[in-house]
Amino acid sequence: MIERADITGLILAGGRGSRMGGADKGLQNHLGMPLALHTLLRLAPQVGHVLINANRNLGAYDAFGVPVWPDALPDYPGPLAGFLAGLEHCETQYLVTVPCDTPNFPTDLVARLAAALEARGAEIAMAATRSAGGEVQVQPVFCLMQASLMESLVRFTQSGQRKIDRWTAQHRCVEVTFDDEAAFFNANTADDLRQLQQRDG
Repeated sequence: MIERADITGLILAGGRGSRMGGADKGLQNHLGMPLALHTLLRLAPQVGHVLINANRNLGAYDAFGVPVWPDALPDYPGPLAGFLAGLEHCETQYLVTVPCDTPNFPTDLVARLAAALEARGAEIAMAATRSAGGEVQVQPVFCLMQASLMESLVRFTQSGQRKIDRWTAQHRCVEVTFDDEAAFFNANTADDLRQLQQRDG
């Protein structure tokens, strides 16, 4: 069984926030606290260590009390750059990633990803959601991976590729479906954030 202490959690807060008017999403106020701090409080009990991937306002993220690392690649190339930064600074066997803008993700997220990864002998486990209509949607930024995949990701990104699904397709993957689709609602835009606040407030 994969122990909690063997997993490092990485909060992805390194995006441009273009759909939120260029605002730093992780620092947007949600019920009196920055979104990324909600995420940290949700993630910390599920893992042994926590890191934050951020490219702006590093002092503000530093104040959360966990290590903060910028992208390992220039020009905001997307979540894989965050994955890479996390893997470079991960000192455990496993790394799990969560975005900073989804404060209500399941409290058993990491345990279920870890159980599936081990049971299936996989290298990567990703969350998926099931809609009321039964459609399954993969949530690739909720991703548990073996830290030994760093070399593979370095090669992939050095070749100029940036798509998560293209990289994960090179490895043994398992998807874990969560029925609570609302738990994965993310605040991508100012409207989304207002919706989240109305629901959680």
